[in-house]
Amino acid sequence: MPGVGATYAAIRVLLPPVWRTLPWPVLGAAGGLATALPGLVRLMSGQDDTVLALVVLRSAAVALALGLAFLLDDPARHITTAVPTRRAVRTTLRMGLVVPLAVLCWVAALLLVPGEIRLLAGDVSLEAAALAALALAGAAAAVRFTDEPRPGAAVAVTVLAGTLLETLLPERWTLFVDAGAPGWATAHQRWAMLLLLTLPVAAALLPEPIRRRRVPARVR
Repeated sequence: MPGVGATYAAIRVLLPPVWRTLPWPVLGAAGGLATALPGLVRLMSGQDDTVLALVVLRSAAVALALGLAFLLDDPARHITTAVPTRRAVRTTLRMGLVVPLAVLCWVAALLLVPGEIRLLAGDVSLEAAALAALALAGAAAAVRFTDEPRPGAAVAVTVLAGTLLETLLPERWTLFVDAGAPGWATAHQRWAMLLLLTLPVAAALLPEPIRRRRVPARVR
């Protein structure tokens, strides 16, 4: 199909400059922190502490989400808006380059963390996926509705503030339930719902906004 071939050729051309413009220092720091925390805990304790392991994994998930909040930072944003390739393609390419690396960091964190928390790896991974989706949706919203070339810091602060506020909610409403608590299953149903709601919102924010045409005033 000609359209698919043209898109593939455009992606091949865009791949090197997109790779160079990604905020690798921030992304590398987030990935390094997400994997270093479980490793340090394993070296220091080496004990089967489920409570500590859960705290460490959730901290790793937040670190990865904060890193992904910077994914769409682009100092040359006002220049790249003139390229023929649509923003949705450019953004998807950025996600395709970085998200798999974030998944690898998360898998490494799961393998490094000590304790029986690995039995709950699916539920904790759901939390990490929802946090990552929220961060990406926030970055996409900032790019769509503002002209800021580097909105990552503001998005990261918003994600971090929301996470901290969530931990202060009463136990019956909080998403961060202790392992083995009665509300664990219910909380992760809410996590799943949050993820399912965030993904289509993030996808809808990827294209450029459609600008309304102004109707010229009639000259009397």
